[in-house]
Parts: sequence; C-alpha cells; structure tokens
Amino acid sequence: MTAYLHSLGVVCALGRGKAAVARGLLAGDQAGMRLYAKPVAGRDLPVGAVTADLPDMAQEALHDRTRNNQLLRAAAEEIEADIQAAIARFGPARIGVVMGTSTSGIQEATEGLARMVRQGRLPADYHYDHQALTAPASFLSDRLQLAGPSYAISTACTSGARALLSARRLLEAGVCDAVLCGGVDSLCDLTLQGFSALEATSETICNPFSINRDGINIGEAAALFLMTREPGPIALLGAGASSDAHHISAPDPQGRGAIEAMRRALENAATRAEHIQYLNLHGTATPHNDAMESHAVAALFPDGVACSSSKPLTGHTLGAAGALEAAFCWLALSAHNPTRLVPPHLWDGRPDPALPTLRLAAAGTPLPSSGPSRMMSNSFAFGGNNVSLILGEAP
Repeated sequence: MTAYLHSLGVVCALGRGKAAVARGLLAGDQAGMRLYAKPVAGRDLPVGAVTADLPDMAQEALHDRTRNNQLLRAAAEEIEADIQAAIARFGPARIGVVMGTSTSGIQEATEGLARMVRQGRLPADYHYDHQALTAPASFLSDRLQLAGPSYAISTACTSGARALLSARRLLEAGVCDAVLCGGVDSLCDLTLQGFSALEATSETICNPFSINRDGINIGEAAALFLMTREPGPIALLGAGASSDAHHISAPDPQGRGAIEAMRRALENAATRAEHIQYLNLHGTATPHNDAMESHAVAALFPDGVACSSSKPLTGHTLGAAGALEAAFCWLALSAHNPTRLVPPHLWDGRPDPALPTLRLAAAGTPLPSSGPSRMMSNSFAFGGNNVSLILGEAP
C-alpha cells in the first residue's frame, strides 16, 4: 500500500518551518551549528541548535513542559489547519500518533535530579513524566484530543524513520485513517556526555566521508508528517528495515544490514536502484559508520547515485534524524525546491582512499529532469538497527 505524506511541520538548526528549512538546506547553510552552552568533558563541542522562536509552554500541564515537547509543538502548529481538517473528516478515534525519540525530556529530569542532590529535594517544576519515552506521543494526543493509537518508538538513530514505517502499517491494517508521525529530540547534557565518552564527538563541524573525519555533532529537531491513504503529491513509496545485531555501538563493517534494509525498501517500492535520483546518507562522520555506508552504497548502486549527508547542517538529531532527513527528501520533492536541486554535501573535499568513491553532490547539482522523482533516506542505529525509506512523486 502506498501511504501519502500530505503535510510537514519541521524545526531544526536550519530554522523553523518548511520555507526556512528548505532554503537553508539547499543553500548549505551552517549558521545553526554553534558551540554547546557549556564544555562537555572539558571540550567545546559544536551542536545543531534550534535558535528560532518557539511556543510558550507556560500554559501546558507541568508534566508536558519540556523542550522536547516545545519543539514538537512548533512542528505541529505549522500543520495545525491540516490536522484539524483530518480530525473533522475522520474523527479523533481514527487518527493515530507515532513518534520517534531518544531523549524525550531527559534534560529537564537531569536538571531536577541534580538540584535534589545539591538541595535535598526535587524542585517544584520537576515531574517524573518529563523523561518518559512516550511523552511526545502522549503530549500530541492529549493536546489534540485524539483517541487513536498513540505510542513512541525508541530505536536510537532509526526512531524517526521507524515511526513512519509503523504509521504506514497502522494505515495498512485499517486501524487508522490518518497518522501523525515523525521524530523529535532535544539537546541534552546526558547525550553529549555519552557520545563524548564513546570518543565519537568532533570539536569541529562534522566532515562526512573525508579522510579527516573524526566524529559527530549532536543536534536537535522535530519533524512531523500527516500520513493518510488518500492520494497526494508526495508518497512514502517504500520502506525496508533490518537488524544485524553486529555490535552494541559499531556497525557491521561490510554493511550487510544496511544493504538488506535498502534492498527491502527498493522491493517494497517496486523499483530498482537505478531509479533512485538522490540518496540522503546517514553520514555521521565517524570512521566506522562512513566506512560501512560507503561499502553498502557502492554495492547497491554500482553506477553511482547523487548523495549527501545533511548532518554538517543540522548535527545528528538522533531519534529525530530519520524523520528529519525524510523531511529533507520531502522538501526536495516539493514546490519548496523550484529549481530542483539536490541537497549539497558539505565537506573538505578530501576523500578517504580506503573507501569506495561515492557521488557526493556538489552545490547546484540538479535532479534529473525526466521520469518521476524518487529519493532514498538511510538511517542506521546502535545495535545494528537499520531503516531505509523511499519517498517520491505519487504514482
């Protein structure tokens, strides 16, 4: 079954709203990459920070007052009219919510617990539900008074992509007529300290697929789609997933799980690799991920495909990344890309001779002018969890 992605609300380091994000994406704008507010293990680390104005959360219930929910509310407000139209059409019981996240409100929880250690009691603004992984989905369902299935997915860096895959399954099963789906993650001390402990963070803007790559930048974002079975201009044509369980934090060096996810997505979309016109790479700029992905992409696309990593523009938004990068494909397929350009790959231009050569898109690279456009987006996560999505112009 083809699922249609009718509406998109988005906020990330590139800006708030589709127009701002598309403009920054296609221009290769890195202005949102800035130093984190405080040193991390004694190092100053760049992050993809949202600096746009966000909704006031003062009137929300205490347990909903987190930056994570604030980002999600910003994305939801952008498509509020379409959401209300769907509620009027289908009824609140026929609309589901599936959100990917890995941080939820852990920053607020961490700050509250730190104050308890220092002062002997929890602060008045602390609520245990801040850190619940289900919090984003519950917040959205409660705020919109929806009664359909509502749940969160937390599979690390594939969470947002898996949310889209799961949303489509709800439509296929006839459980829902529309699903709000996507991903959201906010910057937090715990995540930055954790990746720093893994020696995976870079002190400069990340440099995917370069011989000089030395780690990731963390980012924050929310991307929210309204998905239905009703035809629209942009569709989720295919989705593939695999779990190779190679290692808790390192990918299979040969990329077997990644290849399997991409192959399944192509089969599910009833298309072939040569019909994919653009690939949004996972492209974290860590030594192991980029090596694995290079081998996987070269194996599946022997003739090459225009590709880029968007993480030098936004940071790695973790649980939101799969949805955010699907959103970048959506924007590249939409009227927000009137010149039909491929999102550019920003790096130092120094390839790693140990890796297969990829066709990394330079600024101004056009999409092919013939045939319906199809784009793939890759997400790979700790534990060998892999998801590949294919978006395209509706058949």
